[in-house]
Amino acid sequence: MAPPIANDPWLRGRHFGIVIDAGSSGSRLQIYSWQDPRTIKVEKDSVLSTSLPKVVKGTKQEADWVKKVEPGISTLGDNPEDVGSYLRPLLNHALEHIPPSLHRETPIFLLATAGMRLLPPNKQAHILHETCIFLRTQSNFKLDRKSPAGPCGSSVRIITGEEEGLFGWIAVNYLMDGFTGSNDQRTTYGFLDMGGASTQIAFEPSKEHRRSAKNLIDVRLRLMGGQEIRHKVFVTTWLGYGTNQARERYVGKAISQFEAHRDDDDEEDVVEDPCLPKHLELTESPVHTSPASSHSSTSHTLIGTGSFEQCLRATAPLLNKSKPCPDTHCLMNGVYVPPIDFSSSHFIGISEYWYSSDHIFGLGGAYDFVQYERAASEFCSRDWSDLVKTHEEESRKHHLGGDGEIESGGKVVGVGQWGPTVETARLQMQCFKAAWITNVLHEGIGLPRIVDPGGNGTTKGDKVVAQAEKKGLGRPAFQSMDTVGDLAITWTLGKMVVEASKEIPAISKFAKPIVDPIDDVEDLEDAPFQPIRPPLLSLAGLEDRLTPHLPTSLSRENLGFSPVLFVLYVITILLLVFVCYPFRKRIRSFCLRAMRGAAKRDPYGDLLEEGRLGGGSRPASPTMFGTKVPSPFRRFFPSNRPINRTLTLMTPSKSYRNGNSSQRPSPTRLYSHPQNGLPQLATASAMQYAHVSGVSSRSPSPAPQSFMDDTQSIISPRSRNASQMNLAASLTPRPMTMSRVNSSARIV
Repeated sequence: MAPPIANDPWLRGRHFGIVIDAGSSGSRLQIYSWQDPRTIKVEKDSVLSTSLPKVVKGTKQEADWVKKVEPGISTLGDNPEDVGSYLRPLLNHALEHIPPSLHRETPIFLLATAGMRLLPPNKQAHILHETCIFLRTQSNFKLDRKSPAGPCGSSVRIITGEEEGLFGWIAVNYLMDGFTGSNDQRTTYGFLDMGGASTQIAFEPSKEHRRSAKNLIDVRLRLMGGQEIRHKVFVTTWLGYGTNQARERYVGKAISQFEAHRDDDDEEDVVEDPCLPKHLELTESPVHTSPASSHSSTSHTLIGTGSFEQCLRATAPLLNKSKPCPDTHCLMNGVYVPPIDFSSSHFIGISEYWYSSDHIFGLGGAYDFVQYERAASEFCSRDWSDLVKTHEEESRKHHLGGDGEIESGGKVVGVGQWGPTVETARLQMQCFKAAWITNVLHEGIGLPRIVDPGGNGTTKGDKVVAQAEKKGLGRPAFQSMDTVGDLAITWTLGKMVVEASKEIPAISKFAKPIVDPIDDVEDLEDAPFQPIRPPLLSLAGLEDRLTPHLPTSLSRENLGFSPVLFVLYVITILLLVFVCYPFRKRIRSFCLRAMRGAAKRDPYGDLLEEGRLGGGSRPASPTMFGTKVPSPFRRFFPSNRPINRTLTLMTPSKSYRNGNSSQRPSPTRLYSHPQNGLPQLATASAMQYAHVSGVSSRSPSPAPQSFMDDTQSIISPRSRNASQMNLAASLTPRPMTMSRVNSSARIV
């Protein structure tokens, strides 16, 4: 499909943003868009001025705004060179739906989550490096420069579970209008997210607890009117408290307890499990065990007894509430969390909170503990064969995805129990997941159970809000959600809200730019969570990639050193020699000059070496490779041409002409020649003689020997270059023609 054309009215003033959510099971590309805030007229004190930019799906056809590939990018840890072919379908999808003229101003992000966090740092680094190269060379989308955050800065990196929680908190409050209104009237929602490996919580403590709360993160956004809003948010994550890892810990504990109380006559490894539907049998191998016997690490058969109440009691110890708390207030596993006032703090749960409530029980939305517990108890107590039969029947009725409605001929003709998107694995684990979520909400986080003795047996989820209002609780304390309107509640939406907020002009030119919450932390060393910063590139990582392809005899263990690094060092040295060899003479000359400059120099020798004696022509400018060298570099690149230096000397005084060698000449001194302004050497007694143009008619007579001795003593013994040898030759006594008119002599 071709991207929209440039004159499409839908594109007028529209900006785009791309996020690739690189998760453990797959990578999902999402395209968002918003109107350029600079093109929107915002009136002061209007509703729009107190709102955030409206972020929507970024394609005209809403179904095209998302594209997914499987499996996760972390599976390329051993083959990072395949990143390009892996990401190609996602990048092509973005290129097809965003006009080329807008590519350079459209930011693209690849933010990896749980799967990439589990890889070693060197594998993380190579995947990020290959991803950056692919996106930078195969598209013109906007990418950050290299920084400690990653090879493409913050555009391609691994985010922590806490960052996911912060972005999710922003998305929830953006969709639920938690950021609108004045500061006094603004009440934000708390955010709960549970996946397979971990669970997160993010919320803004109440005013009473905000001052004493620790580890709060600044979240800054800019409203359309240019005002900045700031919230202090607490966020934390519990690793191992997602549904899948909680199940693994539960199975290990159940098998260990079975082995500890096992009869000697019991030869069957069959464990009763109240968290499975009745008569369901599963063979599972424990991952987390506390060995009580040699059988505790072997596979066991778990057979369901279908008791939700017993499952609640069996899973409660997994919260580890008894672990010592180093701070004043902790929830699960000794992790500090500020006190939560549920009378003013209202939470929204996504992911597993939604799936376990809606996909099976049809109870998504406002949470009612009594109704949820009744549905879970009924489901767990059903026979597994009956659940399988019902699932097959429901799947043939073509439900409208997940809502339990049965469609026939385009019309709803009935209501079933669950939609066709529910898989058998979901039915197997539903009893356990329902009990785990109930324990996390009430025993872990402390959500109060609202029980109406008058009976709410006929209560539906959509009536919980009204009941809460009657009890003076306002909004429900907790509700599970998946979408608001047509937008899914995901952390990627929160990231795009931040990006759109960055584009709003501030009221003051001194305002601090809007950045990601992690970039607002001044002292990362003392921050409640540390950003993930794998090495950009390292030789150790290269060694890890090449070593598996070498014979065992060439391994580091057998040789005592790394053959890969040794070869790299040898190649580097050879390349350096190859590059420097053509310039060996210049390098040698430069080194000699540097050594001479470090030594103390004779003043006259310096003058001679620099060619400042004599009245000859000015030396030609040094050249390099046949071109004129700029003056600042001439000392490093001397000329290859010979430089003629001519020394013009005055004849000695009359006593020397008469052969009287007893009178020594005056000490030599420096003076300027009147014609060319160059420094000259002369004796004080010879200053009376002038340079004449005429030639004497008298026969030449040799210069006095004493004068020549003094003149030759001027030449420094260390002057050995060609120009100095020419100078010495020019000082050899030559016949002189004397003039009676001016009594002056000139060396010929």
